[in-house]
Amino acid sequence: MSLKIGDQAPDFSLTATKQEKISLADYRGSKNIVVAFYGMDFTPG
Repeated sequence: MSLKIGDQAPDFSLTATKQEKISLADYRGSKNIVVAFYGMDFTPG
């Protein structure tokens, strides 16, 4: 899937830091969302 500037992000679910599942749909239309991915973060080495 390819998104262009201004396209709405597709719904997705992730496991949050406290192990609860959250999805984009839970917040769509009520809050601004920023997703930050840090590959290899919190891993040894």
